[in-house]
Amino acid sequence: MPKITAGIVAHVDAGKTTLSEGLLYQAGAVRELGRVDNGDAFLDSDTLEKQRGITIFSHQASLTIQDLTLTLLDTPGHVDFASQTEQVLSVLDYAILVVSATDGIQGYTRTLWRLLDHYQIPTFIFVNKMDAVTADRDRVLDQLQTTFSPGCLAFDQGTAATLPEDAYEDVAMQDDAVLEQFLDTGAVADQTVRQLIRQRKVFPCYFGSALKLEGVSAFLAGLAHWTSDPVTTPDFGAKVFKISHDDKGVRLTWLRITGGQLATKTVLLGEQKVNQLRVYNGTKFEIRQSFAAGEVCAIPNLTDTYPGQGLGNVADERTPEIQPVLTYAVDPQGHDLHDCLTIFRQLEDEDPQLHVTWSSHLQEIRVQIMGTVQLEILQQILHDRFQLDVGFDAGSILYKETVTKAVEGVGHFEPLRHYAEVHLLIEPAPRGSGLTFAADCSLEILGKNWQHQVLSNLRAKEQLGVLTGSPLTDAKVTLVTGRASIVHSVGGDFREATWRAVRQGLMMLRENDGLQLLEPWYRFRLEVGQDQIGRAMTDIQRMSGDFDTPVDAGEMAVLTGTAPVTAMQDYAQEVNAYTHGKGQLECLIDGYRPCHNADEVVAAQAYDPVGDLPNTPGSVFCAHGAGYPVPWDEVPGMAHVDYAYTPAELAKLS
Repeated sequence: MPKITAGIVAHVDAGKTTLSEGLLYQAGAVRELGRVDNGDAFLDSDTLEKQRGITIFSHQASLTIQDLTLTLLDTPGHVDFASQTEQVLSVLDYAILVVSATDGIQGYTRTLWRLLDHYQIPTFIFVNKMDAVTADRDRVLDQLQTTFSPGCLAFDQGTAATLPEDAYEDVAMQDDAVLEQFLDTGAVADQTVRQLIRQRKVFPCYFGSALKLEGVSAFLAGLAHWTSDPVTTPDFGAKVFKISHDDKGVRLTWLRITGGQLATKTVLLGEQKVNQLRVYNGTKFEIRQSFAAGEVCAIPNLTDTYPGQGLGNVADERTPEIQPVLTYAVDPQGHDLHDCLTIFRQLEDEDPQLHVTWSSHLQEIRVQIMGTVQLEILQQILHDRFQLDVGFDAGSILYKETVTKAVEGVGHFEPLRHYAEVHLLIEPAPRGSGLTFAADCSLEILGKNWQHQVLSNLRAKEQLGVLTGSPLTDAKVTLVTGRASIVHSVGGDFREATWRAVRQGLMMLRENDGLQLLEPWYRFRLEVGQDQIGRAMTDIQRMSGDFDTPVDAGEMAVLTGTAPVTAMQDYAQEVNAYTHGKGQLECLIDGYRPCHNADEVVAAQAYDPVGDLPNTPGSVFCAHGAGYPVPWDEVPGMAHVDYAYTPAELAKLS
């Protein structure tokens, strides 16, 4: 029996969970139809989800349609929880995108479409709320084809196994080779249609009302007929997409098996054994002895696993597209800070995008999140699960720093009876790539164990820039040379030398204008009256933003573009005031770009990179039987190993 995994995604309030309930009910997986507003939805099982009427965590359910076994993964719909949705995307065979017929393509729907394209996930579309008086099938279909792809085609007007005659021609138009075959034969084989869906050239669209179960059966039948088995490998492979804890506090690693088989007692991750395998359906689970390729399972009590991790023959996923842009300091309100840190580390384990950081010299915990709704949920989770009531400061924009030139940084650590020197090439990397680490050093110069120590220590903590102390990003750091002592070197020496090498290189770049401050930007869609468009354009220019040519929309005009989050984050209230409630502003994070007022921000932060002792750029050398500190700018002249790159070679890499 074919087995596929599909994830259901949507803008909040599009009816995603209602459709999930309808699919489960129509397939016979549940006996009663749950309702979000009644708090009895099968997949919104968490107390917080019932209280708020939104999906906060991803959940799994299983159902059978004809001869197809479908694992359904429900995902959060609010933009503040987009990182959890993205974690799920990497393990899907297909996605089900729910679009509201009354609201059309909303801002977050565009973000989801971009993510689906990024992960190349074949997508079925269900246009919901067609029972509403304002619903217009043709208008929504035209919007889907114009905004997303001409391959968004209605599949619900024939039978489950056939399309209307004119629809086959529309399908053929999406691929030149298929069109040529269609013109010769007048037909398109079902298997060809399935291939076009897999290739993301065709996106089957269905219309209905999930609340009234209209169109749900046709959609299920379409899934059964137009999906195909995923490609698997004989060797074991799996992707981790979620970490959670059950009601007894047991740590669960959720993974999708992409190849081979996984059985109990299998050894994973060093010497860890798989002692139990669970398959969840809502809140309940069954224990099985093995799982095959294409299936999803949860493993209790594994350690050192994380979302995006590849197991077996599968590589780790790239840095997630969705990144938090706000940072908050924790107010412990009388609780022990280290107890708080332990709890926050557990929550970070479940959601790595929380990015919990601890500053020992400030005695401060900071968390990075997407928005205020996530902050409210975080506080409620701390109260409900851990009986911990804490506060947060007003919050601030999370800046980042990157490099615009290449440099060879040097770190030396040589107190008495210790020794390590590390040289790191730090060079610019593509925007959005995060930090990547590599080694290009002969084993004759630095042994394999020491090279492993360097790379491990680069990943062991968040590397900070030296302009504002913000996280470093979009840079490649390569170990190029170094030195160890046969007698005195230990692992901790290379940790110190490695971290100092990063900071020393960044300080050199700071002196040579080789650093850049980055800030998050919004991609916005602003709808105002025709007579207010001039005011809106002036506002965007004042915010240092940019925009496309305004588009007429009857009595309204639509302006799209980008602007810094710092400048636009409070603009919605201003729009509401000058349009008397008729205007609408949609804002979505569009990644990081150069900061529009970098000098002002750097001056306001007044960060002292030399005074940040846990991240010192200086080194330690030894003379007359004792170690002594050396400032970062004097380290190059005292290094024990020749530089791997000349200034001219570094200039070519910039």
